Amino acid sequence: MRAILLRRLAVIPLILFLVSVLVFCLAEVVPGDIGSTMLGPYATEEQVESLKEELGYDRPLVVRYLDFAGGFVTGDWGDSYALDVPIRPLVTERAWNSILLGFYAFLLMAPIAIFGGVVAALREGRKTDRAITVGGLSLSATPEFVTGVILLIIFAVRLDWFPVTSSVSDASSAVDRLRAMTLPAVSLALVSFGYVSRTARAGTITSLQSNYVRTAVIKGVPRRRLLFRHVLRNSMLPTITVLGTQLGYLLGGLVVAETLFNYPGLGKLLLDAANNHDVPLLEVTTLVSAVLYMSCILVTDLVYGVIDPRIRHGSALA
Repeated sequence: MRAILLRRLAVIPLILFLVSVLVFCLAEVVPGDIGSTMLGPYATEEQVESLKEELGYDRPLVVRYLDFAGGFVTGDWGDSYALDVPIRPLVTERAWNSILLGFYAFLLMAPIAIFGGVVAALREGRKTDRAITVGGLSLSATPEFVTGVILLIIFAVRLDWFPVTSSVSDASSAVDRLRAMTLPAVSLALVSFGYVSRTARAGTITSLQSNYVRTAVIKGVPRRRLLFRHVLRNSMLPTITVLGTQLGYLLGGLVVAETLFNYPGLGKLLLDAANNHDVPLLEVTTLVSAVLYMSCILVTDLVYGVIDPRIRHGSALA
């Protein structure tokens, strides 16, 4: 396990470096002149040059990147251009909100999706299998904003069970926060259900058709023991990979869901930064999302090794 952890920790900085270069180039090079973008088309040339000098955009591109990367590593993330507040506490708070929402959606989705996939595999070719498979495919193909709008109309507007907006204050109770997060969490869980259930179904079918399961059936191993001790442990290996990527997606900034439900998370902050041409906030938010995603992949690899130590990670880390 120590070797697995060290190998992954050696790869993550390289990936984050590439992400940081890409984000920096897209945020600072592609939009063009930052001064004209922020001040608008009616600003004078003197005003544009003065703003660029004030923000440090008169320096070489490499120097600006090194300043950005070094500041991110040391925790000096600078200030937001649009909000005029320090970026670090703002992004930290929004990231925590996204983590809460992501874990809530994950806890709603994972058990139901795994259970549905296993049931579909045990009823392969029957009506139950077809219903779960078609339902999962339909949910996966439906965009988040569609399921979100439907949930809002039914449960927030018509039934008034949940608030229309998911924005909460620091003084809100735990129950109010949970109610505010429920609709966006359910919309995210519905989209992720199909991917996980299909993977769990395929893994379970493969395990059921394996030689060791057939041997156990011939020996008269009870069905419950066979399912929990032999089938599920091996069938869950590919499912864990999908769960890890889905969790990384849920934690890495959910732009559509957070914007639709007005939830103060990392995804909404990312969109606001892009709309306001807030380059430092956009860069930091994107890189923090990448860190969260890579952390989920790391945890997935470690869980993989715990469940089946025979798995070799060398090829996965190449």
